[in-house]
Amino acid sequence: MEIYRARPHIHGMATLLKLLPLVLIFGYALAVWRGSRWRLEKELSSNSTPLDDAEVAEKIKRLGAAVDLPALSARIYEIEPINGLASPDGRIFITRGLLNWRRSGLFTSDEIAAVIAHELGHIALGHHQRRMAVWAAQNAARVAIIMLLARFVPILGVFIANLLGGLFTAQMSQADEFEADAYATALLIRAGLDPSAQLRILRKLERMGTGAAAGPAWLMSHPATDKRVRRIEDLIEKWTGDAAEARTDSA
Repeated sequence: MEIYRARPHIHGMATLLKLLPLVLIFGYALAVWRGSRWRLEKELSSNSTPLDDAEVAEKIKRLGAAVDLPALSARIYEIEPINGLASPDGRIFITRGLLNWRRSGLFTSDEIAAVIAHELGHIALGHHQRRMAVWAAQNAARVAIIMLLARFVPILGVFIANLLGGLFTAQMSQADEFEADAYATALLIRAGLDPSAQLRILRKLERMGTGAAAGPAWLMSHPATDKRVRRIEDLIEKWTGDAAEARTDSA
């Protein structure tokens, strides 16, 4: 009788032991992510300089005032590729390559402000924290899928698991980009800056081939430019129209 009563506990321990590898993988993935984050933040700190463009700095000040962040600023990441990025610790960077093209006349200060507003959206919406948790969970799930499929398709199991993981990551990344675009549109309007600057710089970057990659659209980290442009256009029309109606009603 005593042995019978002990069986549920034995089964419980067996279940925990089966889950232990996934728990360990999840913890290892979190540790790897944190290490990667630390290296990125260290690289950005050691290889960046203060922003030296007064016109862009003035636009950043207006963005900060619109969200009650008077100390909002951006630094220059001293690399040539054209990009803007938000670090996990909440700092915003634009690359030297992006600023060089602005000084050559290709980009305007409003367009640089649109890049910064987009990166601020990633920070405000907590995308870095969400990706960290999801990435760790995804690695645990990937191992579980490989273990499950190994019984049926041992050779293709790894390929299928990687494909599913890549698809999930790409879709989440694209959703984050759409959210950051919408945040930037709202912020630019609130700050009294030109929201259509987003559209212009996206088109310019597309013509330059920046960020272009070969492969299926559903596996890309960023949505197609046409989709982003259409969504931003819809938001501008909706929100600036609403603002115009509000001004008319108040008058």
